[in-house]
Amino acid sequence: MSTILHITASIRSGESLSRDLSSRLVRSIAERDGADVISRDLSANDLPFISADRFGANLTPADARTPEQRELAEIADTLIAELQAADTIVIGVPIYNFGAPSTLKAWADLVARAGTTFQYTPNGPEGLLKGKKAYLAIASGGTPVGSDFDFMTPWLKFFLGFLGIEVVAHVAADGIMGEGGEEKIEAAKSQALKLAA
Repeated sequence: MSTILHITASIRSGESLSRDLSSRLVRSIAERDGADVISRDLSANDLPFISADRFGANLTPADARTPEQRELAEIADTLIAELQAADTIVIGVPIYNFGAPSTLKAWADLVARAGTTFQYTPNGPEGLLKGKKAYLAIASGGTPVGSDFDFMTPWLKFFLGFLGIEVVAHVAADGIMGEGGEEKIEAAKSQALKLAA
């Protein structure tokens, strides 16, 4: 049986469009593949930002960590295990002020661990999470996805590729605060279902 990791990053709850779109993707993929789902709500778990001590703990081999380092590294260990267990990653994410929510950046800083999710080679870094597929469900009030001032989408695709997740598809409801917003939302909902088919 396959496993889906469903990550959400919106500060909104029930009215979040990125949550709605990503949930549609997850339901469709789970029904199609008979998959188990791991849910990770980044806004609800108060992820810590990286610090020098936490960075050091994350890089220290598990069997060499002090009790304090084990405590500091615990959340990163959990997040990395979720990524490793997943065959498919679905990320529901809004664009905030042209970029990624700070919680998504915190998550990225915690799961990027040399020797575990990527490694350094003579030819440069190599991702260790190969063979997985990712879907992005993006919502944006005013920033068009793929525009020169969308700094979230290219960063997230690059980061996933850095970890070895090179197959990344996306659905976007963007520019929804302007004219035709409702039509754009409905089109994105339909596209989400087609993307998972």
